[in-house]
Amino acid sequence: MKILIVDDDSNQRRLLLVHLTRAGHEVEAADDGLMAWDLMLREHYRFVITDWMMPGIDGPELIRRIRSASLPGYTYVILLTALDGKEEVVRGLEAGADDYLTKPFNSAELRLRVSIGERILKLEAHLREMATHDALTGLYNRRAFDSRLTDEIQRVRRYQRPLSLIMCDIDHFKKYNDTHGHPKGDSLLSEIGSVLIASVRGTDAVARYGGEEFTIILPETEKANALVVAEKIRAGVESYPFPLRESQPGGTVTVSVGVASCPEDVTDVGDLLGAADQALYRAKQAGRNRVGQ
Repeated sequence: MKILIVDDDSNQRRLLLVHLTRAGHEVEAADDGLMAWDLMLREHYRFVITDWMMPGIDGPELIRRIRSASLPGYTYVILLTALDGKEEVVRGLEAGADDYLTKPFNSAELRLRVSIGERILKLEAHLREMATHDALTGLYNRRAFDSRLTDEIQRVRRYQRPLSLIMCDIDHFKKYNDTHGHPKGDSLLSEIGSVLIASVRGTDAVARYGGEEFTIILPETEKANALVVAEKIRAGVESYPFPLRESQPGGTVTVSVGVASCPEDVTDVGDLLGAADQALYRAKQAGRNRVGQ
């Protein structure tokens, strides 16, 4: 676990560094709250241990800033304080601290409270994964796709950058399911997802849109390049050695793919999803196992 420690007392920082490093953690240190906040703006630290009394930005104010920021995940915060009265503890927790330690702290108690925070962060990450990813394929789910597409649309409208969208549908998937059963169909969906991930960049977003339909968001991608990616996907699926593929029409599993891009296909980027869906429909109508646009 990477932990940011914040304390204006160099001896206290050194003590924390020694104990946490011995416990196997990666530790970075900030001399005060202002430096810690600057670090948080540049990198998301999921675990912070901060002193209360510091010049400039004190511990509670640092925590309030962390809680009000749009960070990519939850930050677990332990507040160190020499103030052991109940009112002070309540003030720290009200500021947004998850836990507190009274100075001088006991090393065993420090390790215990950090381990509790780790368990909570792992649970939070698991719940976040469940909320944004399809349980079967591990791809983004429809909810996460809608959110990402909304963000990309806003970015395009603001900066006038190109954006492309791919929709693909497994051809004759019902036949595969009916012939081999739903467990085999589920395995096929999962393997198709792996082929899609391998066909795109890390900055692209692949989602299971619903049933046997998938979508891919390609930021900063013009129509010509999107068509290259779409053909790579189509050919990759057609040539992939899926189990039981011989039972499908043509002796292999295939997908139909639709591509739409802004500004080439739509002037309003908000119409991109509908345009990609229509392109997919044209690919199906033209005989499947092809790219429509």
